Amino acid sequence: MKLSKLFARKSKSEETEVAERKSKTREWLDAMVFAVIAATVIRGLLFSAYAIPTGSMEGTLLTGDYLFVSKLSYGPRMPITPVSIPFLESRLGESKIKTYWEGIKLPYFRLPGLGEVNRGDVVVFNYPPDSDNPVDMRVHYIKRCLGIPGDVVSMRDSRVYINNQLFKNAPEAQSSFLVSTDGNGINPELLKDLNIEIFQQVNTTDYIMIIPPASFDDFKSRNNIKSITEVITPHGVYDENVFPQSKLFRWNQDNFGPLTIPAKGWTVRLNDTTMALYRTAIEVYENNKVEKSAGKFFINGKTAETYTFKMNYYWMMGDNRHNSEDSRYWGFVPEDHIVGKAMVTWLSTDKDASPLDKIRWSRILRGIN
Repeated sequence: MKLSKLFARKSKSEETEVAERKSKTREWLDAMVFAVIAATVIRGLLFSAYAIPTGSMEGTLLTGDYLFVSKLSYGPRMPITPVSIPFLESRLGESKIKTYWEGIKLPYFRLPGLGEVNRGDVVVFNYPPDSDNPVDMRVHYIKRCLGIPGDVVSMRDSRVYINNQLFKNAPEAQSSFLVSTDGNGINPELLKDLNIEIFQQVNTTDYIMIIPPASFDDFKSRNNIKSITEVITPHGVYDENVFPQSKLFRWNQDNFGPLTIPAKGWTVRLNDTTMALYRTAIEVYENNKVEKSAGKFFINGKTAETYTFKMNYYWMMGDNRHNSEDSRYWGFVPEDHIVGKAMVTWLSTDKDASPLDKIRWSRILRGIN
C-alpha cells in the first residue's frame, strides 16, 4: 500500500459522521451528568426516599413502606462529609468499604426551614451511637419525636408524660400483651388478618403478642382467649440496657425519668448524677474532652462546675413500643443528626404476600401522622 493512501484525508461525509457520533455521545454524557447533579441537589435540599426495614414504627408505618422525607420541613442540612458517592449508604452492604472520604469535613450548618421539629412528628435522623461514621454518613433511623429541647420526659407504666402531662399515643401505636388461652391452638390466618404478631411463646397456653388497637376487641372476644394483660415492666426494676445504663437510675423501658432534654444555652451543674445522663452529649456530640480527678470535673483541661449546651436535643421513640430500639436505650438525638420529616408513603410492599397481593394499594400516597 502506498504511503499516500495511508495518510489520505478523510472525506467530508466521514468527518460529519464522526462529528455526529461524538455529538450524540457528548449529549448522553451531559444528560447523565445533569441528571446526577439534579438528583443530588433534590435529595440534599428538598426530599429523599427511604424504605422501612423493621417493625419499630408499626402500625403507623409497616415493614416494606417506602417514604418521601422532606428536608425543607426543618431546613436542609448542608453536607458535613462532602466527598461521597451519591445515593449509597456509608458502607457497601455488610463490608467495611466506605463510600465517602473523611479528608474534608465541614462544620454543621442548616439552611432555614419551614418550621421546627415538633412533638408528634415522624422524623428521620442519623443513628447517634453509630460512632464509626461521620454524623451525616451514619445509619438512618425513623422514630416519632416525643420530646423537644427543654422538655421533661418520663414514662409511668408504659405511658409517656411530657412536662408532667400525659402524651397521647399515636392512633395506631402498638404494645405487647400476655395472652392466656384455653390450650386450643390459635389460627395463624386469624393472626395474619388481625395483624397480630407472636413475640414469644411462654408455655403451651400463654403467649406474648403485639396487638394493634384496632384488633384488640375482636381478638379478645374469641372463645379460646381467656385473658389479655398488657405487659409492663414494674417501676424500680433495673434494666442495664436502658439509658443511661447506670445503677444511679433504676429505669426500664416502661418506667423511667423524669429526664430533662438539653436545649441550646441550657446550663447544667456537673456531678456524678448529671454526668451519667449528659456525659455522652457533652463529650461525644459536642466534642469536648471530659475528665474527673480528685472529685472535680475537667472539660478540655479546665475545671468545670457547670456546662452550657451548644445544641438542641430531641427524644425519639418508636410507635411499636416493645419492639423498638430508641431513645430509651441510647438517649438524646442531637440537632445535627436530624435529616427530615416523613411526609407520605409513596409505595408499600408485603414480601410475604402472594405475587398478586405484593403491593399494599391502600397505603400508596398515604400521609404520615
